[in-house]
Parts: sequence; C-alpha cells; structure tokens
Amino acid sequence: MPTSTSSSSPKKSTAKPSPAKKSASPYLIGAGVAMAAGLLAFASYAATKPDAPASSSAASAASAGPESGVFPELEKLARRDDGDGLAQGRADAPVVLIEYADFKCGYCGKFARDTEPELVKQYVDAGVLRIEFRNMPIFGEESERAARAAWAAGQQGRFWEFHRAAYEEGAKEKGFGADRLKDLAEEAGVADLTRFTRDLDGEAARKAVSRDQREGYGLGAASTPSFLINGRPIAGAQPLETFRAAIEDAAQRASASPAPAAGAR
Repeated sequence: MPTSTSSSSPKKSTAKPSPAKKSASPYLIGAGVAMAAGLLAFASYAATKPDAPASSSAASAASAGPESGVFPELEKLARRDDGDGLAQGRADAPVVLIEYADFKCGYCGKFARDTEPELVKQYVDAGVLRIEFRNMPIFGEESERAARAAWAAGQQGRFWEFHRAAYEEGAKEKGFGADRLKDLAEEAGVADLTRFTRDLDGEAARKAVSRDQREGYGLGAASTPSFLINGRPIAGAQPLETFRAAIEDAAQRASASPAPAAGAR
C-alpha cells in the first residue's frame, strides 16, 4: 500500500498469526465476511511497497466484493460505545473508521502523524466520522506492553494524547520499556501514574488487547495498519485521498439509511 513516494519510508509491517490467533474464526460470520477477510488479507500482502501506485491494490480492494467492496457484516464490528476510551467522535456518527494498529509499526505512525489529524479536522469535528482504535500488537512483547499502556491511558481519558506521544517521529526507536511507557503517560497528561502502572499490568488490559487482536486476525488482517470504513476494508497507510473517498462514499450511503444507534455492540 502506498504511504509516500520516498524510498526511505519505514518497512511495511507484516506478521503471520500463530495457531492460537487462528482460533478467532468466530468473527467470520458467513461467506460474505470470509470473502472480505480474504480481500483484506490479499490487500495487506500486496501492499508491500510505499511507492506502489495508489490505484493498484487499494483501488482493487475498494472495487471488489458486494456493493463495490462494502461488507455489511464487517460494518457491525463498530462498537459505538460512548464509554470507549480508545474512540473519538460521536457514537452515532454516520461513518465509523476502525483501525487495527501496532505502536511499533512505522506505517501506523505515518498514518497517525500525516493522515489521521486531517481526518479528525475534516470529518470527526464535523460529526461525520467516528474513529475506533483496535490494538493489534504483532511485534512481540514490547508491542503488547505498549498496547496495554495505551489502554491504561484510555482508562483515564488520555488515550489519544498517549497515542500522539507514542507515534511521534522517532518515538518507537526509543522502545517501550517500563520507564519509557511511564514517561509517555506523563507526557500524555495521565493524572494517576500509580493507577496507570497497575492498569497496564492488570487482567482487564490483557483481555481488552487480546479481544482487539483476535478480531483483527479473525478478519484476515496480515499487517498493520488495517482499516474498516463502514464495512469497507482498506489495508495500509493509504494516501489521504483514499480515506476521504471511502469516508464520503460511506457518508452518502449512510444518508439513505436510518441513523445507527449508539452502544449497538
């Protein structure tokens, strides 16, 4: 998937699920979702070069499948939970972007720095878009620890501030050891660092991260970042225009349907 035309862009992150991860098959409900999972996995695999044409694998993903790449079964994965600390935007927004990401992923950082702020300004602030972040650590223990730390920051309403600090240019190169995570939490404005450390190491954090990770693997996501926009799979840190087109198409579709209920899942 294209992220920039520079040959120095960070290497695409890919991972194969372990046998334990493959147990997530209950997320694949029916042939339509299986088709979408295969599409997302293929798009993830095909998107290996940052200078690949924007019209190649991403466009193919957007044009395949029922309703031009939109899978209603996948749209139901939007949680729309008012209390979700890892989400921003109205719970009843007509469009939901779900992102599966790893804090050690270079392309995830690029999306967080270059694309997401523009989507927030243009669509989240306007009430059109909701963004729901899913932790999908694929780079081992440090990724897992950073994911739990981000969740813990979210329990004090500072997930997006932690997200911003952890995805700053050069941040992942400093690692995500215990002291570093505490520094990031402090930078993010987490008020109770003792609680943060306790939550980070707690069972609730492990379960929350595991739930997100199983969901991503169950969808066939083979790399990070991977996205769903109202049931449309998009793999990789695509150019801003790819996300704009998908969001505007989803908003147009949603305008012809009843408004979704908050807290639907």
